[in-house]
Amino acid sequence: MIRLFLYTNFLILLFSQIVFAEIFNEIKVIGNERVSKQTVINFAEVNINDDLNQNDLNNILKRLYNTNFFEDIRVNLENKVLSITVKEFPIIRTIQFNGVKTKKMTEQLLSVIELKEKNPFNKLKLESDLKKILNIFKKSGYYFVKIAVQEETNNNNTVNIIYNIEPGEKALIQKIKFIGNKKYKDRKLHSIITSEENKFWKIISRGKYLDEQRIQLDNRLLKNFYLNKGYYNVKVKNTFSQLLNEKDFSLIFNIESGDKYFFNDFEIVIPDNFDKSKFAKIEKIFKKLKNEPYSFLKIEKILDEIDKIAFFENYEFIDADVTENIVNENKLNFIFKIKESEKFYVERVNIFGNNITEEKVIRDELIIDEGDPFNLLLQNKSINNVKAKGIFSDVSYNVKDGSNANQKIVDIVVEEKPTGEISAGAGYGSEGSSFAFGLSENNFQGKGIKIDTNLSISTQSIRGLFSYTNPNFNYSDRALTTSLQSTVTDKLTNYGYKSNLTKVTLGTSYEQYDDLYFSPVFSIGNESLTTNSSASANLKKQEGSYFDSNIFYSLSYDKRNQAYRPTSGYLSRFVQSVPVIADGYPLLNGYEFTAYRELVDEMIVTFSIYSRVIQALQSGEDVRISKRLYLPSKRLHGFEAGKVGPVDADDYVGGNYAASLNASTTVPYLLQNVQNVDLKLFFDAGNVWGVDYSNSIGDSNKIRSSTGVAFDWLTPIGPLNFSFSQHITKASTDKTEGFRFQIGTSF
Repeated sequence: MIRLFLYTNFLILLFSQIVFAEIFNEIKVIGNERVSKQTVINFAEVNINDDLNQNDLNNILKRLYNTNFFEDIRVNLENKVLSITVKEFPIIRTIQFNGVKTKKMTEQLLSVIELKEKNPFNKLKLESDLKKILNIFKKSGYYFVKIAVQEETNNNNTVNIIYNIEPGEKALIQKIKFIGNKKYKDRKLHSIITSEENKFWKIISRGKYLDEQRIQLDNRLLKNFYLNKGYYNVKVKNTFSQLLNEKDFSLIFNIESGDKYFFNDFEIVIPDNFDKSKFAKIEKIFKKLKNEPYSFLKIEKILDEIDKIAFFENYEFIDADVTENIVNENKLNFIFKIKESEKFYVERVNIFGNNITEEKVIRDELIIDEGDPFNLLLQNKSINNVKAKGIFSDVSYNVKDGSNANQKIVDIVVEEKPTGEISAGAGYGSEGSSFAFGLSENNFQGKGIKIDTNLSISTQSIRGLFSYTNPNFNYSDRALTTSLQSTVTDKLTNYGYKSNLTKVTLGTSYEQYDDLYFSPVFSIGNESLTTNSSASANLKKQEGSYFDSNIFYSLSYDKRNQAYRPTSGYLSRFVQSVPVIADGYPLLNGYEFTAYRELVDEMIVTFSIYSRVIQALQSGEDVRISKRLYLPSKRLHGFEAGKVGPVDADDYVGGNYAASLNASTTVPYLLQNVQNVDLKLFFDAGNVWGVDYSNSIGDSNKIRSSTGVAFDWLTPIGPLNFSFSQHITKASTDKTEGFRFQIGTSF
């Protein structure tokens, strides 16, 4: 009986659709004032003598509503006449923001809202715009902002939109706390998040304001940090802000790290028609990872390798499912299942939300474009490329049906964010005081171009830099950077000379092969060198003005797990500066190697080698004083910076050769309960030797060495770094330094 009932109803419905179908020979458009009759007909996508049924009329309604021109629409088909009655939205005449004090803020609000002057007024969009305006103010720290919207209706079917805004006081973060089973010290966790505590010198910092989106970002950063440390079941839960007074908050992160997990067995499952040998590299990665601590980044690396195989082996329609199972309480088995996905092509890529950014900037990052086979792995990589630009707060996509069965349309939606930054910092230490100020823009004119200008001042130097980076120069997928630099180095008191250098550079950097980066730079500079009466005779000979042009390049093989504060892997780098036109034609060669290993949580052992050689290629010429080599102070503790090596008439003139060997380890189990202090043990050995204008200067065979302990302390006025060193070996002319400190902060 039920089947008979359903079948009867289906026939009735089908019959009603057939009976209703009607051919019309006239179209009437009623109620339109600004939109012409023909435009309405075009929007409806109908033609005289079309055969219409009820579904067709419903689709006409949908198409007309989708134009956002009409507040109300009625469609009727009677006596072969199609009647379309519309009520147009009023037009927005003006948009006002009362209570906004700056022109820049008004311009920012106008750029993010969807409703614009001289466009149709839509109440749903008005509600959406109100949320966007609230977010803008909350991002700027106005947590208690109040906004009332007023609509003024005019006689000519236009409206004025008035936003009455009471920003209130800015909400400040006075204290940040980490609670729960967090494993790591507060100092470490502070370095991961972007929110920061308000201090009186934090004049231009945005991180001191309470911002819900920033807190969500901090939650993700903390979770990713724990995931990459092996804490597979970590939960950053119940992050909340506690009101301390009328405008100050305490921000509290509740972290439950859980237990550390380790990789166990891996398996890759591929379709029968795939060549298994093409995935041999994946199997090698599996073997290396077994028994290593779990890391989300390492899983992503495996997926990246699968991406490369799909791309180079022309596996057009594939996807990968990753499943994991917990075994033996703290180990993880992974299965990577490669499967053929639905076969269709990209008909069109639509990009929405880029009010400032040019569409080209986004399309340059897409691996899959219009006309390409749709590959889910490569599509996700495209989205990650767009996110990596750092100019969008959110990037998402949606795949929908295209014009035929084997085509799809990809909609990419981006949410823009402010891309300009102001930075300032100051420091004071054993080597003197320093100050830095910078302005940068990461999306100049919406072209994805990066502009950076900064000024740094220290006890002995002033340096100004302006740089311009085009991330995709001439559609080459390679960045081009040009910079203008001016540096004044005043060492008249200590070394008897002063240098003024102006330099212009043009360079690029790109990945030549997997993890191998090539970075060439061409530079042109002019340097003037002056000396005083305390300078040696040999140094006075070098006084004058010099023109230099050089090609500098580096080859870097980077196998670190991350660029910032790595905990495993190594970096091997060769550098060379080749003179094109230069006084004396100095040739610089150098090599650096640094390896990292995390033995247990936060016990990171580091080993490094540093070497430099500079020689004048022109016979009879010496390398001038400003280009001579000194060991960086971080490479040789226990000695005053620049006061090691060859000495000429009491001047430390540097050498033609410099080298060091360094080993260090963090010690997490000492001072374990002191949340804001980290401890490091170190051993340094190095030497600076060789003076091309004299064989008698300097002690070339004497290795300098030292050992000691360093502390990193997060104080209320900024990070304080200090070390106690004891030299082991030294030359009689060296100046030692048993205590070194540096304190600094950002504004």
